[in-house]
Amino acid sequence: MISFLLILITALFFPGIILRIKSITSGRKGPDILQPWKNILILLRKSSTFSSTTSYIFQIAPVIYITTIICAMLLMPFAGYKLIFGFNGDFILFAYLLALGKFFFILSAMDTGSSFEGMGANREALYSMLVEPAFFILIGTIALLTGYTSMQEIFANLQLANHYYFIISIILIYLLIQIAMIENSRMPVDDPKTHLELTMIHEVMILDHCGFDLALIQIGTTLKFAIYGTFIANFVIPVNLPIVLQLSIYFSTQIIFAAIIGFLESFRARKKLMKNPQFIVSLSSIALVAFILSLLLLHQMLK
Repeated sequence: MISFLLILITALFFPGIILRIKSITSGRKGPDILQPWKNILILLRKSSTFSSTTSYIFQIAPVIYITTIICAMLLMPFAGYKLIFGFNGDFILFAYLLALGKFFFILSAMDTGSSFEGMGANREALYSMLVEPAFFILIGTIALLTGYTSMQEIFANLQLANHYYFIISIILIYLLIQIAMIENSRMPVDDPKTHLELTMIHEVMILDHCGFDLALIQIGTTLKFAIYGTFIANFVIPVNLPIVLQLSIYFSTQIIFAAIIGFLESFRARKKLMKNPQFIVSLSSIALVAFILSLLLLHQMLK
């Protein structure tokens, strides 16, 4: 439950830090850190409007999207503390809860009958399918290193003292940052600020959502970023430290993660659409290298 509350707190300032970093790097002061949530609160007070061409799937998709993300939050560990719902192989449920939310999100885009939204849904489905092996190889690598298959036990037993583990962890943290960017449709595969429907991915899929439903989608996206930040924080938080120090490291990691995203989106150009699949598949290759390094490390230790 600790991680659940921490993710909620982190989500309050996460999008604001990204916006502030992007503003500063472009020479502007930028909005208040809580401005994204002020915008969400305005949307929450508005009612949703549905096109007569859409079905009930379009109406329930935002609720399912945010519900699956909240359920996934319950499976996130924090510094080895006991999880209420943790079990062996829980990372599979975690991954497919997020996938279920995205599945209904894609269905809702196709339900509008818009060719642009169908195009965005097609790209979103392709990128999610391509990035899935990278995520599972990543989790498989740390499960191999620790000998556990529950996320709580994996991060409670992850050793960073050995420099081999440290190198592998650096690779895995890099992969998590890239996966978080892809799963949240950010640079380099997507540009949330683009206004050209032909190149949109995530933004074109939410063009028909408004008011309360749009707020749910934006809250869900913010929570997903905080979830991936918690993943990264679990790599660097020692389990034997006092809770105050662990919380300090956790929030520092989340701030650094948000700042990295802000800088990446400020100085990184969006890739051409045709090169996105190649880039995403390369992440699986990097994850496979980390997995093989882990196998070699374990073989050396068993000698």
